[in-house]
Amino acid sequence: MIIGICGGTGSGKTTIARKIVETVGAKKVVLIEQDSYYRNLADMPLDERHQANFDHPDAIDSDLLVNHIKRLKSGDSVEMPIYDMVTHTRDDKTEVIKPKPVVIIEGILIFAEPRLLDLLDFRVYVDTPDDIRLMRRMKRDIHERGRTFERTLEQYERTIRPMHFEFVEPSKRHADIIIPEGAQTGISVEFLCSMVREKLQTVHGIGR
Repeated sequence: MIIGICGGTGSGKTTIARKIVETVGAKKVVLIEQDSYYRNLADMPLDERHQANFDHPDAIDSDLLVNHIKRLKSGDSVEMPIYDMVTHTRDDKTEVIKPKPVVIIEGILIFAEPRLLDLLDFRVYVDTPDDIRLMRRMKRDIHERGRTFERTLEQYERTIRPMHFEFVEPSKRHADIIIPEGAQTGISVEFLCSMVREKLQTVHGIGR
C-alpha cells in the first residue's frame, strides 16, 4: 500500500506522516520524504545554490524517486539519498530502505508528478492557512538551517509562494482526503492509522 501525503511547506504533513509510522509501527510502515530527492547542486557555486528554485518540480530527481517507489512496491530495497539542506548537496553515503507492507511518501510536489501520482493507492492533502505555514517555515529555516529572517522571507516571496499557487495548491484536487489544520487533525490521523491497520489485517494478517 502506497500512501501519499502532500501539502505546502510548513503544512504539517511530515508530522502527520511520522505520527502514522509511530502509531502503526516502524516494522510495518516506512516513510520516504521527497526532500531526500532534491537534485545535487554540488557543481554550482554556493551563492547560486541559494538562489535555486527548490519549489518547482524540476528541483526534484523524480526519475530516481519514481524508480525507488516502484522497487519498494516490488519488494526490493533501495538506497535513498541523504540530502543536506544547508549546502544543497547530497552526501556520499545513502540510507538503505527496506520494503514494508505500507510505504508513506510525503512532500510538497508529490501530486504534481503524474508518474508518482499513478503509484499512490491513497492520497492525503494537508490544507493549512498561508500565515501558519509561513511562520513555521520561518522558524524552521532560522533555527534548523541557519538562515536569516531576510533570506527566508526573500525566498518565500520569490519562489515558495508563487510555486505553491502554481503547483501545490492545484494538486489537492487529486486527494482522496483533505485534512484541515486545527482540531480535526488528530481525528484525521487516527482515521488514517485505522485505515492502514485494516489494510494490513486484510491483506497481510498483521493488523495490530
